[in-house]
Amino acid sequence: MPDLRTFISTLESDGELHRVRTPVSPILEVTEIADRLALSAASTASRNAEHFDPGRGGLGGPAVLFENVEGCDFPLAINLYGSYHRMETALGCQGPAGGLEAIAARIGSLAKPQPPRSLGELWSKIREFAPLLRIPPRTVRSGPCQDVVRLVAEDEVDLRRLPMLKCWPLDGDPAAVDCGLTAEESGTAGGDGRYITFAGMHTIHADDRGIDKPPSHNIGMYRSQLLGPTTLAMHWHMHHDGASHWRSWKKIGEPMPIAIVLGGEPCLPYAATAPLPPGISELLMAGFLNGRGIPMVAAKTVPLRVPANAEIVIEGFVRTDAGMIGFDPRIDGELGPGAVFEGPFGDHTGFYSLPDRYPIVEVTAITHRRDAIYPTTVVGLPPQEDYYLGKATERMFLPLLKTIVHDIEDYHLPRFGCFHNSAFVRIDKAYPLQGRRVMHSIWGAGQMAWTKSIVVVDGDVPVHDERAVIETVMRRCDFRRDLVFVRGPLDILDHSTPSIAAGTKVGFDATTRMRGEETGAVDLDPPVLPDAAQMEVVRNAGGTLPEAGLGRLAILSVDDDAPHAGIKAIEALWSVLPEDNHAAEFVIAVDADADPTDLENALFRWLSNADPDRDRVTRGARIGFDGRRKTPGQDDRNGVPVRDYPPLVEMTPEIIERVDRRWAEYGFTDPPVQSRFQPASKTPRDADEDTAG
Repeated sequence: MPDLRTFISTLESDGELHRVRTPVSPILEVTEIADRLALSAASTASRNAEHFDPGRGGLGGPAVLFENVEGCDFPLAINLYGSYHRMETALGCQGPAGGLEAIAARIGSLAKPQPPRSLGELWSKIREFAPLLRIPPRTVRSGPCQDVVRLVAEDEVDLRRLPMLKCWPLDGDPAAVDCGLTAEESGTAGGDGRYITFAGMHTIHADDRGIDKPPSHNIGMYRSQLLGPTTLAMHWHMHHDGASHWRSWKKIGEPMPIAIVLGGEPCLPYAATAPLPPGISELLMAGFLNGRGIPMVAAKTVPLRVPANAEIVIEGFVRTDAGMIGFDPRIDGELGPGAVFEGPFGDHTGFYSLPDRYPIVEVTAITHRRDAIYPTTVVGLPPQEDYYLGKATERMFLPLLKTIVHDIEDYHLPRFGCFHNSAFVRIDKAYPLQGRRVMHSIWGAGQMAWTKSIVVVDGDVPVHDERAVIETVMRRCDFRRDLVFVRGPLDILDHSTPSIAAGTKVGFDATTRMRGEETGAVDLDPPVLPDAAQMEVVRNAGGTLPEAGLGRLAILSVDDDAPHAGIKAIEALWSVLPEDNHAAEFVIAVDADADPTDLENALFRWLSNADPDRDRVTRGARIGFDGRRKTPGQDDRNGVPVRDYPPLVEMTPEIIERVDRRWAEYGFTDPPVQSRFQPASKTPRDADEDTAG
């Protein structure tokens, strides 16, 4: 598929696109519409996806084209990748083509080729590998992305005319999260909390400057905060290639050229997010998915090539006189030159990522098609559009993960884990403690190294059935014997870690026990499940027992801001349970604003808010975790500190009411989809059904 507009046209022909012609605001209104649609049914379900994400193959609502965005010069497209069917369409694998797993099979065949055993097999291999000759990017002399060229030097650029979104109410307001500076003092007030969220950031390593086709050419998908008519703030995580490239330019004292690319071939946004091995270019991945190389044209004001079929390209230079991240204005003094205090930003974790120091992009030009379309996305509480991009990676990169960790048969990244917080792994167990070996292998495997919790199960467990996996943990795990705790690197967005990007991980070995796995205190017997009378004691003490937890898993709602209130609540529950009562042997404490009957949300809160070392409590065979928000100084424990905890994203009542009132104006004929941020009715303590499954 050659470009974004062809993709949009295809979606419209398939009944997958909704046009909104009435004016809408880029300040919060678009977010609330898109967030509601993410929770609704898609026009076309993917049967292919039901195999690996049961019950969710038909979710995601429609893609939307907003034709009239207030104060902006371009229409805005959103939720283009927000369903499995649309994700498959973007990558050319929808329907009979076999879906994402068909691409995985192609990757697996290329990653682990078998030598031909006959002349016929030789020709078959030649036909299989021949298309790879066509996938490198190719240089062209011109492209529609440069139909219109606007130069900052000629006073022709105003970034504010692009339909960048303010996604969430606290975006760009550091004072709202008590970080020590106002937006004016941070240098970000001129952007009104608006961000670029769905662009490919093209950079190269400083060592490749002056090379026509630099091998380090990288595409990353990072956010960029609007600062003013010709300036942006560049945000990237320290382990990303873009940040590494920036450090290389900083080392030589020169600003780093950057091209911020919106649109182009529909495979490009996915390629920009793909966790590729070192040395493999995102442009090669895009060419592989596209079936031919991506045409590239020389940028107008920076020494980079850009996708010729893009919709909009922002060219500029990233200042390298900025200081590094990890800046706290309350203790570190002046912000320094070349940087702003970027953020906060409602992130894919469902929480705001807190402000930090990031460098300024000084824009030199904007080029675009004559009738350009601005693509964007919203991240926040899952599921959002990025969920389907992440699940595409889960499926397509399974063959590569298997080449690193041979024991893996399949794996599943549950929605409540936001991709970096949880992985379920299935193996064909052959020897004692193999599950632990697999955990440690995954914790050393590329971007899987950031995974906070891992559950390993046997081959007879349906690893994509979240309820079945949770039940297996409760049937097989003795929490004294079968849990693994290790310290290591974690995602930079994990606010529960004692220090940035470093904390404790936990593994659950839920495989069948073998001789050699017993400990001095615990033999190989499976745990005893509680009976009805034992579970009733927990209910009477205020605990909620999800069905999937088989009585051993309890959720505690804690309405108390006192120091260590979650730990104390867990210990108080245990104090009413005699040792031979096997209920509530695994307890999660959550804040009072979390529904304890919603198991998926309870697991989301636990993995988001608990450091498995600091926030763990044990008593005999029991273990508990404080999954509540915490306060620095107050909730430090066992010498392990607490950092600032950000708030959860939520929408303002005014915007919720506005979208309710205007729903028909947007052209939707069905009643308004209920906002996830409207108060839910109270439900009984023990839900009939678990949402994690």
